[in-house]
Amino acid sequence: METGARTLARRALVGLLSASLLGLFVLPLVALFVYAGAGGIVTAARNVGFRVAIEFTLYSSAIAVGLGVLTGVPLGYVLARYRFPGRSVVSSIVLLPVAIPHLVVGLALLILFAPTGPVGRLAAALGIPIFDGLGGVVLVMLYVGGSYVVFTSELAFRSVSEGVVEAARSLGASPTEAFVTVSLPAAARGIVTGALLMWARGVSEVGGFLILAYAITPGGGWTGPPTSTASVYIDNLYGIEGLAGAASAAALLVLVALAIFLGVRWLDRSGSFPLLGGGPP
Repeated sequence: METGARTLARRALVGLLSASLLGLFVLPLVALFVYAGAGGIVTAARNVGFRVAIEFTLYSSAIAVGLGVLTGVPLGYVLARYRFPGRSVVSSIVLLPVAIPHLVVGLALLILFAPTGPVGRLAAALGIPIFDGLGGVVLVMLYVGGSYVVFTSELAFRSVSEGVVEAARSLGASPTEAFVTVSLPAAARGIVTGALLMWARGVSEVGGFLILAYAITPGGGWTGPPTSTASVYIDNLYGIEGLAGAASAAALLVLVALAIFLGVRWLDRSGSFPLLGGGPP
């Protein structure tokens, strides 16, 4: 049994370690906002070019996350519920994009979708712009972030009791009905978490965009003016205007991301989003 002194020391150590990591998360952002200043952030918000870049980023990331959920949730379910030869290989492939440098991702996609290759010609025939187009941005986001949807979905489906699913089947539910009415709602929190992580990873990407989709032209689903992703726009500002110009735009992008995270959290806690179930934090 721990003495009072040992308990206090253990709690102090846990608090110190936790506070150290939280400090690492928070202090650079505090420095960023102090450096940018309120006036700089307002100026960035009034910049039409940056607003378009943010709009395009949100638009393309929504498409990418939708595709990630559409394809990643079934794969997560398969990995959670079925045993088959090569399953460990598939699981490793799913996690591999997390470890690949994203400049390498851009190079690999560039080679695969080369206009002279069969995949590139097919994309062109379908009217999907890959190079400097919406399709390229979505592809990069899907590649670098889809793993999160698969992984969290797999964990969520594993947590669903097979007994509950079998009970639904015994009451006459088909496999599809049992999945839709039992497994999917029970795993929804994990799926939403994966989708949110995928969105965050896609919005923060730079390397793949610099190679595959640097300057976005209208077409293939994007009807706005020529632009770039917000991350590339900030990278350009840093190269042209230095830290002073990039910091304000970066701070504004952080505020947009924070607002989305807080909004999802509010929906979760308030019960306004039934899939998340509401409830305590």
